[in-house]
Amino acid sequence: MPTAEEIRNDAELVIDVCMSVEPDDVVTIICDNEHRVEADALAEVALDRGAWPVVMDNEAQVKRGRADTSFPMAPPKNLHQAMVASDEIIVVTNLEWANRFCHVPAIGESLKNRAKICSVEPGMGEWGLTKEKILNSTRRAEAAIAALEGKKQCRVTSPNGTDVTVTIEGRPALEVTSIKERGQMMGPLPLWAEVAFAAVEDGTDGTIVVDGVMLGIGLPGQVNEPITWTMEKGHAVKIEGGEDARRLREVIEGVENADITGEFAFGVSEVAPFGTPSEKGRVGTVHFALGDNHLSYPGGQNVSSLHLDGVILNATLQIVDDGTYIVKDGEWAL
Repeated sequence: MPTAEEIRNDAELVIDVCMSVEPDDVVTIICDNEHRVEADALAEVALDRGAWPVVMDNEAQVKRGRADTSFPMAPPKNLHQAMVASDEIIVVTNLEWANRFCHVPAIGESLKNRAKICSVEPGMGEWGLTKEKILNSTRRAEAAIAALEGKKQCRVTSPNGTDVTVTIEGRPALEVTSIKERGQMMGPLPLWAEVAFAAVEDGTDGTIVVDGVMLGIGLPGQVNEPITWTMEKGHAVKIEGGEDARRLREVIEGVENADITGEFAFGVSEVAPFGTPSEKGRVGTVHFALGDNHLSYPGGQNVSSLHLDGVILNATLQIVDDGTYIVKDGEWAL
């Protein structure tokens, strides 16, 4: 159990390094009951820096949303208004809920207002991070974005059977790292970091085998049995596997455009922990999401009430246009 001093030290990392909170900034901290201690520590540091923090306990919505994926993710009006009026928004709740929350309209409006937005990963007080370790992820993201500039298509394979091509032509890369910029897409920090694209909606074909974390189906960690998506022109025409696959089919059934591949992304962090939603940002993983991409991803056109990420472990990611490997056999290749 971390001490108050250790929690304070990591709270300073979030406020000072990742979010660079300044005097007179308006800071909204959204928490649930489980993370109130961390939220209070973040508020205390922000206040010491001359900012104006407000902690908003959203336990009721988090609890219901975790139990039922059909329960509305959009925040209540009072929280929505607080978000769009903030300079910084820090979400310190259950991380899977926070990952889904990042696709609500209030986030998009706040980004248009040039807010900095993040969710905070578990383990505050135990991260053992330095600014240099965080910056390493940013450097990988920048190298990958440069390699992908102007490219049209990528291929992803894995030992468990993934073999899929995804079209990114005309879709700008989205850098989501732990050093947040104003108007930059919300993402977890400080362990996780990724590069993401709005997949061209009819341009994903092949087989995706999710053998890591699958969000939105109530799992505490990785899938119990791989889930196989058969993709044809961007649509998941089959979702096969065991009980986890059945649950995914059940969650998306009847939800408009939830069978469309909305996101293609890969991790650039060497410290993001496996077995948690943060593994989406781990080097060597690639993830695809079924559902919405219009709110948060440049160029995205798919509108859906769901956005469900599935992770591929030990991936190989190659740019089809020129043969460049970004990740090979689960290792960084650039």
